[in-house]
Amino acid sequence: MAKVATGLDQFEEKYWKRFKGQSLGLLANQASVDHNLKNAKDVISSLLSGHLKILFGPQHGFRGEDQDNMVETEDYFDPELHIPVFSLYGNKTGNLSDILDTIDLLIIDLQDVGTRVYTFISTMLYCLKEIARAGKRILILDRPNPLGGEIVEGNLLRPELYSLVGPFALPMRHGMTIGELAHLLNDVFKIGCDITVIPLKGWYRHMLWKDTGLRWIMPSPNMPLFETALVYPGQIIWEGTNISEGRGTCRPFEIFGAPFINPSIIKKRLESKDIKGCYLQEYYFRPTFNKWKLKLCGGFMIHVVNPKIYRPYQTSLSLLRIIIETYRDTFAWQQPPYEYEFTKLPIDLIFGDSSIRLALEAGKEIEQLLKGYSKELEAFLDSRKPYLIYNA
Repeated sequence: MAKVATGLDQFEEKYWKRFKGQSLGLLANQASVDHNLKNAKDVISSLLSGHLKILFGPQHGFRGEDQDNMVETEDYFDPELHIPVFSLYGNKTGNLSDILDTIDLLIIDLQDVGTRVYTFISTMLYCLKEIARAGKRILILDRPNPLGGEIVEGNLLRPELYSLVGPFALPMRHGMTIGELAHLLNDVFKIGCDITVIPLKGWYRHMLWKDTGLRWIMPSPNMPLFETALVYPGQIIWEGTNISEGRGTCRPFEIFGAPFINPSIIKKRLESKDIKGCYLQEYYFRPTFNKWKLKLCGGFMIHVVNPKIYRPYQTSLSLLRIIIETYRDTFAWQQPPYEYEFTKLPIDLIFGDSSIRLALEAGKEIEQLLKGYSKELEAFLDSRKPYLIYNA
């Protein structure tokens, strides 16, 4: 098995001396660790004593302690370094100009999961804009895309639906690393941020997380395993419905369902072409929190048996279509608010295109939907080429 060196590993091995004498900020969380599982905060502060002046955390906090959406982490002082720790999630993102006056360089070390709706991308974009405005610089310590860099999937996000769960016209599964995305976003928004990316060593686009030799550290509380990330580009859609996405179970997103669902009925109505590369295990569960708390839910657990042919977005869309058709009287779309958007339907923000919701309500075949956005997906593959750092 390959052993990939992350941007943090590379920083630690040979790049850190370049930053002597500079005042540093760090945007990271509990998954920002080196090959010895040492956090980026400790790596940087041990190599460059006294250089770290401020820490920032994305959604769920620098320590990853906050569970759900729209839960804002309190600011505090780091007990070891005695420096402030600020959350950059939600309504707390005001103008950072006063804070950024204390640093020369912001280091970003975040483990993305390869799905457009994961809010770390929006947090990074916000930092690019603020850092450029302040005339400072950004250093990105790159990390693998757990889903690899070859396969992309889904429709492109429409500009009228840009939000915290989608800041730009990316497909649901974008196939880029956070370092590659930084350069793309810097260009398309004409931000003009001074960005340096310390790349991965030994990572190739065909690699999934299991090929990297790296240990999975939860980047957020409901992303416990690589298998979670693998299903996430499809299973995230349940957040926009009254169906539990498995929050409150030990396997969120792999497990999903609702009290009104009979899984055997749904399974009989699915066609084999809709569930390639995975097995749907009929499953019953009681969520301990979130939707349908303590209610018995019928549903499924998704087991990915062949990630090369499994398409999470297509699979979950197919399931959603059948569930809508079968349970029209009990199925419902979740109402706002959702990730600080108070008027638009959560499902439209997640899909990134309200026409998908309308097509599903009308019973349109999933294959027709897929054909409808195949050309724009091809255009995206071409447009991202200048920003790709790694080979196949």
